[in-house]
Amino acid sequence: MADWTPRVVALDIDGTLLKWVDGQSEDYETISEPVHDAVHRALDAGAHIVLASGRSPHGMTTIADLLHLPREESDRLWVVASNGAVVFRYPPMEVVHEETFDAAPAVAAVLEHHPRALVAVEEREVGGYRVNRVFPEGELSGEQLITHVDDIVGEPVSRVIVRDPEATADDFIELAAKLGLHGTDYVVGWTAWLDLSPVGVSKASGLQHVCDQLGLGADDVLAIGDGRNDIEMLRWAGRGVAMGQAVDEVIAAADDVTASVHDEGAAVEISRWFPQDS
Repeated sequence: MADWTPRVVALDIDGTLLKWVDGQSEDYETISEPVHDAVHRALDAGAHIVLASGRSPHGMTTIADLLHLPREESDRLWVVASNGAVVFRYPPMEVVHEETFDAAPAVAAVLEHHPRALVAVEEREVGGYRVNRVFPEGELSGEQLITHVDDIVGEPVSRVIVRDPEATADDFIELAAKLGLHGTDYVVGWTAWLDLSPVGVSKASGLQHVCDQLGLGADDVLAIGDGRNDIEMLRWAGRGVAMGQAVDEVIAAADDVTASVHDEGAAVEISRWFPQDS
């Protein structure tokens, strides 16, 4: 890839741009100078920056602001949210593509095995979530509106979060494999956190939608991520790079591995293609 230059840089947020920590609060949402500068060098060279996260849209606009994206006089930013189920432009926020599904059967199946699990669906109008019970502090951004599960998943949704603070990630991996979760795709996070989305929807499918609009393809994309929800994106991109702290299955899906988030891995990889002296 010696003569290759990314035309799109797709960036995960938590654990890639941000140094994710247990018991996180909004205070941890800071962009380091090396990452900020590397992103802007890519922009200077004409690359498109696309944020791609499992976060809901309202949890991503603040990160765009911290990165000072988009620049003044530039086109609005493309953002892939909710693990690919929502694609929007910013600012102002304008949802341009959304995939929804009937999550009720999958949620019911999970609750049979984890009856005390927490369930959440984005409530875009208030910049928060509808939840059956309040999530641990710092895990969801915005307001949490207590709602019965039947009403939370009573209509098609783009993404559902199921969280059991009393379980482990391995518990959820085993459960998801056992259930099969027909009609949905799923991703297990670092903890007992399950993201349910429509079948075939991932960060890769969301990024494909963006590339279609830009007249570009997967071969033009450098993608950087650290989580299980990044696996499809890393496989799909022309160059998929895992963060140094990623679990083995994420690293296996990538073309290469950069430094950890604590060692500014995203900046290290971006700087490979857009060096400071360029």
